[in-house]
Amino acid sequence: MNKSLLQLILVHFKTFFREPAVLFWAVLFPIIMVWVLGIAFSNKGESLRTVYVTGESVIPEKITGEKVMGEETGNVYRIKFQKASEPEAIRAVKRGLIALFIEVKNDSLIYHFDPLNSDAQLTHLILERSIAGVNTKSASINPLQTQGTRYIDFLMPGMIALGIMNSCIWGIGWTLVESRMKKLLRRMVATPLKKPVFFTSHIIVRIVLGTLETILLVLFSYLYFGTRIAGSIPAFMTVFLAGIFAFAGIAILMASRTSKTEVANGLVNAITLPMMILSGIFFNYHNFPDWAIPIIHALPLTLLADSIRSIFIEGAGFMEVLRPVIILCAIGLVAFTTGLRAFRWY
Repeated sequence: MNKSLLQLILVHFKTFFREPAVLFWAVLFPIIMVWVLGIAFSNKGESLRTVYVTGESVIPEKITGEKVMGEETGNVYRIKFQKASEPEAIRAVKRGLIALFIEVKNDSLIYHFDPLNSDAQLTHLILERSIAGVNTKSASINPLQTQGTRYIDFLMPGMIALGIMNSCIWGIGWTLVESRMKKLLRRMVATPLKKPVFFTSHIIVRIVLGTLETILLVLFSYLYFGTRIAGSIPAFMTVFLAGIFAFAGIAILMASRTSKTEVANGLVNAITLPMMILSGIFFNYHNFPDWAIPIIHALPLTLLADSIRSIFIEGAGFMEVLRPVIILCAIGLVAFTTGLRAFRWY
């Protein structure tokens, strides 16, 4: 082997292992993500699903309490049946707490769920194989197509929240790191420009661009899927601004001293990926163990997504989203202040 080639290979390896941060993001971080997702979707072979039961006061014993189903297929599922009224069941579907609910009517079972929701389809298949014909004459499906009960109604507010986070973290955080690497921030030192003014300009740009992105997403969803904002539009605008401020502060703090793209890329992924997975953007975060739910509730993206979702599909107003708005603003204020003090131009 050519000596120069061998030396170059050794230099690259030494450069890689010399940076502990790079080693963490490249090796340990993927393992942590696999562990987190494994907890969410492989609970020792058993998956607990909650199914609400509505309708008649006399419920067949087969669909009461907690039952173990699917043993004949090799995949064991624990189904928890819970008596509820129809409004409670619909509200739970909107919030993503359940995938479907069963209505007991005239000695028949009626499954209510969105046919486009794969999780609801799987739950229906498990139930149909296990309880079909038990103390009932027939079973049928009543597709949920009303506003807020479809999977797209659950997904779209989450995508708005995800867009806000990515816009700030990448648009502000990564831009600051890149400017520092290109020595562009050095030029700012020679000007009378103050840090608060510099950061405020970034935040205003994110507000404008984020507004345009959100309008396009909402318009597309309305024209193609028929989604609508059921709650207060001013409340939604307030949540939107609070989310921008919170993630802009986090982005500024993240980029306050980072000067290497490898480290910056790792930090961006460390901030965005866990929240993207944990915060219920694509699926209900109640798949995770009960001890993790309070932690997930405290994540900024969870606060933002749940607030937007409550406005879009539950008709929430200012009072319902006041608490998460205050928390998001507090997160943004603390992160912005800390990042402002720690920030260096080069």
